[in-house]
Amino acid sequence: MAWRDLSKRFKQQVSDFLEIPGDIILDLPKITLMGGLQLVVENHRGILKYSAEEIRINTAEGELIVKGGDLRLRSVLPEEILVEGKIKSIAFGGDD
Repeated sequence: MAWRDLSKRFKQQVSDFLEIPGDIILDLPKITLMGGLQLVVENHRGILKYSAEEIRINTAEGELIVKGGDLRLRSVLPEEILVEGKIKSIAFGGDD
């Protein structure tokens, strides 16, 4: 088993034992969708692609792909990204 997998499993066990949310200790992205019109992504690692139809955001879990129409970045802060527009789908991936 790879060191990274062991480290992740240990952090998960610590998170569970101490009842600390996983997004804090594991650097997981926290994704909040509000009515298909607004999306907040916390714990991101930057923007990989940006257009009115698709936004790709780098996270510790891989690329977060947001597809829709009239998408725009309302704010980009070190701790969160706010996307607005007609959000049609959200998925993790990178190989379409």
